Amino acid sequence: MLELDAITAGYDRRAPVFRGASLTVPPGGSVGLLGPSGCGKSTLARVAALLHRPDAGRLVLDGTEVRGWRHGAPRALRTSVGVVFQQPRLSADPRLRLADLIVEPLRATGRRSEAEDRLAELAPEVGLTADLLARRPHEVSDGQLQRACLARALVLRPRWLVCDEMTAMLDASTTAALVAAVEAYRARSGAGLLAVGHDRILLERWCDRTVDWQECLG
Repeated sequence: MLELDAITAGYDRRAPVFRGASLTVPPGGSVGLLGPSGCGKSTLARVAALLHRPDAGRLVLDGTEVRGWRHGAPRALRTSVGVVFQQPRLSADPRLRLADLIVEPLRATGRRSEAEDRLAELAPEVGLTADLLARRPHEVSDGQLQRACLARALVLRPRWLVCDEMTAMLDASTTAALVAAVEAYRARSGAGLLAVGHDRILLERWCDRTVDWQECLG
């Protein structure tokens, strides 16, 4: 279970972005969080991904209450969540080839020996060919780079995925391909999904349940 309970969060404790947001994603389930730009849903997604410490409230992940965020979280919890952001160019090191970008989490967690095999598995699943893997971010399109960012999110075999506006900048065919790759991974692994977005049609087709932002605020 991924449970966000009465979360208050923002970037200034005197003026939080939102107060008292609650949301639950069941094991193996998929929940779409729908809301307009600027409402705070991306901040809540960052809390769920253990990337942003809330000012108040609880995050419970697989029965464990999270007490540390980012590198302060235990590695077992931190690596159980894979996250894909809206803007791939802001989350990709421009110096790395796509192949190195994808396997970077393995190297960071001391699992370098798995890199070659995981790259061979994931690249075709997200639609990346050998010539694209050899390129750097400035040499590929936004869609191709987002494919690599999705593969990076999957490389540690997470039990949970947080997709924050993952397809907002992409065309319809790339959107369909990335959603299909996420769902293929979830079918194999039983991973749960929190998909954040503003496209109701996409979220309702993709997820088991879609929640409006105002519902989270009670």
